[in-house]
Amino acid sequence: MALLEVRDLTVSFSTPEGVVHAVNGISFDLDPGETLGLVGESGSGKTQTALALMGLLAENGQASGSVKFRGQELLGMSLQELTRVRGSKISMIFQDPVSSLNPYMTIGEQLVEVLTHHRNLKRREGKQRAIEMLRQVRLSDPEQRMKQYPHELSGGMCQRVMIAMGLLCQPDLLIADEPTTALDVTVQSQINSLMGELSTQSSTAILLITHDLGVVAGLCDRVLVMYAGQEMEMADVDSLFADPRHPYTEGLLNSVPRLDRDESGLFHAIPGNPPNLLEVPEGCPFRDRCTYAWEKCRERPVFEPIGEGRFKRCHLDALPPKEEAG
Repeated sequence: MALLEVRDLTVSFSTPEGVVHAVNGISFDLDPGETLGLVGESGSGKTQTALALMGLLAENGQASGSVKFRGQELLGMSLQELTRVRGSKISMIFQDPVSSLNPYMTIGEQLVEVLTHHRNLKRREGKQRAIEMLRQVRLSDPEQRMKQYPHELSGGMCQRVMIAMGLLCQPDLLIADEPTTALDVTVQSQINSLMGELSTQSSTAILLITHDLGVVAGLCDRVLVMYAGQEMEMADVDSLFADPRHPYTEGLLNSVPRLDRDESGLFHAIPGNPPNLLEVPEGCPFRDRCTYAWEKCRERPVFEPIGEGRFKRCHLDALPPKEEAG
């Protein structure tokens, strides 16, 4: 049985302008110890998918479908039941670590509180466990950091604290939403390596939300490409990078700068803009931006298997071959 089973998840928001259809019926599984990357442009529904899993949607948001964690349905769960699951079985690392930490509490107080609440540890035992975890995430002088407040730490240090907090209770699932966006390149590399090592050591499954395909290549086992709240393609990471089967995936990969090809300094951006989710277009949502669009694209394609472990939502049997570099 999969650790996480998501079926036909839909997320919408009531606004003065109308209903925003943020996630439109996506389905996927995540196995224990596996790292799944959710990728796509801003507004593709990645973060709202994660927040729906955690029961953290905004007040005007509504989720439907099914989200089962170890066979237990999460959607519709009471706040009290969700609180028992969050933090202990499922943890989440947010995009901005500084704003996610309580500025009025020391790092130590916040870490120990997690353990006293979810693991019923005494404060002295919780403090020792917190120090050990800060040391495990390679935060220098952990005993001193326990006494400090978030504003006294750098962004990279705060992110290490958030990872430590997420792993304190040894969760089965860690959701990481753009965990390195606000950090410099060197610290990003350190944090990504750390997450990969910790996942391997603890068998924690990771749902990684990112727009950085380089991070995906280095960390993930499988990739789910999202666009306009729908799945466009799913494959193991090696297959997806070597042989993308959806025009949107191809566009994302082509937009990444590469050192192994001469591009004369030009970026290959995907033309146009994502659709307005107040009015999800009929047919393929990528149709108006797709180089290969044809008449059949006015019909909504099915997300269907195209090989072992591979799926795509496209009417094309295959993408045209790439032109050889001259």
